[in-house]
Amino acid sequence: MTRMAPIFGMFLTVFTGGDLPAQSDPHADHSAAPVQGQASSPANPALPPDAEHAKEALAKSPRHAEWVDVKMPDGSKIVTFVVYPERKDKAPVVIVIHEIFGLSEWVRGVADQLAKDGFIALAPDLLSGKGPGGGGTDALGEDATKVIRTLTTEDVVARLNAVRGYALTIPAANGKIGVVGYCWGGSQSFLYAVAQPGLDAAVVYYGTSPADLSSLASIHAPVLGLYGGDDARVNATISPAESEMKKLEKPFTVRIYEGAGHGFLRQQTGREGPNLRATEKAWPETIGFFRQYLK
Repeated sequence: MTRMAPIFGMFLTVFTGGDLPAQSDPHADHSAAPVQGQASSPANPALPPDAEHAKEALAKSPRHAEWVDVKMPDGSKIVTFVVYPERKDKAPVVIVIHEIFGLSEWVRGVADQLAKDGFIALAPDLLSGKGPGGGGTDALGEDATKVIRTLTTEDVVARLNAVRGYALTIPAANGKIGVVGYCWGGSQSFLYAVAQPGLDAAVVYYGTSPADLSSLASIHAPVLGLYGGDDARVNATISPAESEMKKLEKPFTVRIYEGAGHGFLRQQTGREGPNLRATEKAWPETIGFFRQYLK
């Protein structure tokens, strides 16, 4: 079924030369395995890689990628993976908000695909400094899902504001900034649209809508929501938000893909077809949406 519906002052960047450090995917075990008798689908170059192909896609990518330390006002840092597109003119920026498992190879693969499609992509590790020894997702390992739940909305917004502030200083950027998030990150994407009036566009992949409907009045950016049809927990939050956004005359486009499950973009070989079909529709919709509002 388809339905329509304070920037911080200074930022310290640390660029790493040579090969980028390898990172493990802390939730590879959560990706759907191919069903018995069904071969793994080859990577589609027009789509982001699924969890199985992310490492390979990153290794083969010709695009310039680097690690940047984005400074918070308190002196702490947000480790951020940045990928640049190959284009002559200045590019819009998309901030990629990871799932509840933290910054993974798959999320970095999504960022690389966004760069391939013409955007400067920033994928921050919102768990930076929360792990042993001041580390982030990698240092936390399996504890990432527990620790990420300790982040308040204020924590997340402050970290995203720092990353957005850094993005506004990138010489190759055009000053337009969008955000896209997945699962936990999808919910945070919607909440960031509420919190940041300077945001230009927000995409929500199978994330819950804000529980406080009155907060939607603060949204200035258009929102695109992309959901699997077989995801009742998340989808139960769509209609209340959709109705309120309509009443407020704020753009909220909803797409629900029949038969697809939660996390369909990273689990493209799951559910014997619907997840891939959802991905084939959702990704072009995402790129078209960002091209419309971030130009």
